Amino acid sequence: MLDGRGRRPDARAVMPDQPRLPPILADKAYDAPSVFQPANLLREARRQKAVPDGAIPEVCVLDPDGDIQRALRAAGRTAQSPHWACYHTELDVFEHAGSRYGLIGCAVGASFAVLLAEQLFASGCQLLISVTSSGQIVASGPTPYFVLIDRALRDEGTSYHYLPPAEFSDADARLMGPVLEAVARTGLAIYRGATWTTDAPFRETAAAIEACRGRGILAVEMEAAALYAFAQVRAKPVICFAHVTNQMARIEGDFEKGEAGGAYDALTVIHATATAFRALDTMPR
Repeated sequence: MLDGRGRRPDARAVMPDQPRLPPILADKAYDAPSVFQPANLLREARRQKAVPDGAIPEVCVLDPDGDIQRALRAAGRTAQSPHWACYHTELDVFEHAGSRYGLIGCAVGASFAVLLAEQLFASGCQLLISVTSSGQIVASGPTPYFVLIDRALRDEGTSYHYLPPAEFSDADARLMGPVLEAVARTGLAIYRGATWTTDAPFRETAAAIEACRGRGILAVEMEAAALYAFAQVRAKPVICFAHVTNQMARIEGDFEKGEAGGAYDALTVIHATATAFRALDTMPR
């Protein structure tokens, strides 16, 4: 409707008592299916890129820092999957301790991680493991060490497209005990607890860090809350680890992850996790 001068009035002036929710919370229809489906995207990518049908590994890994990928490629241990049709990434395939894995490096941030998770499960993945470098909030020991994330504070955007507003996204509780025990048997330092997932690492203010510390949150990272929201809605198994390596560069010599950027320790965690998951009889051997 136009005013007397042919202009469209400001909606806020017309309805001053009806403030809109911020877009991240508005018009979500959580029970409605998406028009845009990952399987359809992959269908078109296969057609355009002439990607043959075929299986990807049943266990896949997101490696946001890319250290695992770089170490395996340098050692000549990877081959590119010919069946991965994603427009944005390559899927490396490698073997470790007699098991076959798929790996995507540099999958940084909540939205990118879930974009890939949707496509991985649509392509045949049956377990997704994320191992991401994280900043220490509550000290659990000398860095580096691993945290098995059992819930993540939803200070990002992607999870709100999958689940109604809430403070945390929760991991599948059935997986936590067996995975924690399996990783602990490797001798690596492993803890279980909550993390803070943020989209804005360079807005980790002292006030925000202190608020998380007061809630017992162990570390800060960029993917887990969204991945766990996806996992809950899609009923897919996703397990997230925080590799606590730093104190947000507030000290000299920060970000040391160990040999090969922590890649070999991370591979030990990944293999122990996959072995524990298989033992639950939730996927083919």
